[in-house]
Amino acid sequence: MKKLVIYLVCEPGTPELAQAAVEGGADIIELGIPFSDPLAEGPTIRLASERALSRGMRTAECLQVIADVRSRVDVPLVPMTYAAILEAWGYDRFVADAQAAGATSSIIVDLPVEEHQEVKRIQLVAPTSTDARIEICSANTDGWLYLVSLTGTTGARSEVSPALAGLVDRVRAKTEKPLYAGFGISTPEHAATVARLADGVVVGSRAVQVAEDGPDALRDYVRSLRTAIDAAS
Repeated sequence: MKKLVIYLVCEPGTPELAQAAVEGGADIIELGIPFSDPLAEGPTIRLASERALSRGMRTAECLQVIADVRSRVDVPLVPMTYAAILEAWGYDRFVADAQAAGATSSIIVDLPVEEHQEVKRIQLVAPTSTDARIEICSANTDGWLYLVSLTGTTGARSEVSPALAGLVDRVRAKTEKPLYAGFGISTPEHAATVARLADGVVVGSRAVQVAEDGPDALRDYVRSLRTAIDAAS
């Protein structure tokens, strides 16, 4: 079965939202730890991160959110953040505290694969990645590879990036690891298209937008993605 990954920003209401997403059919939950300069993020997640920071969501509070999510769901939980957060908290300390909270891996967007390999994490590759970079990321990723389907920041798009099919072919020639694709995926139609190419679908910005309308809206949205993915795969 193709996997569905839903991204949410850590806030006090996130545990209820994450539970709703899992009830709707999410297989994995990414939990964004907000950072003041999120270089990879488009306006939706950037604004959500700014809102979370304004509400006092720092690393300790986000770790508590992860623990609260873990008490509600039994799917993998993947904190997603930036190296500066780990630098300030301490790399080893972050790994230990995230695991204690119930995290199963991590995504550190701007931490090069060669650095801090004690931090178990999912690696990202993009259309601009060289074959050598794809090979080293494949060898060092934790479980699956995150395919960044387009060049640019996160955010809902009108169509799936035409670069994705070629990227999937390039990466499949280098690894047998599962490939999950994200960035720019927002509709059930997008999800179905991606599911025909990759092993999993990652939805972030649109999920964050829908989550603003509450758990019921998010559950219904995720269920629509799940139905489309299952029909296509």
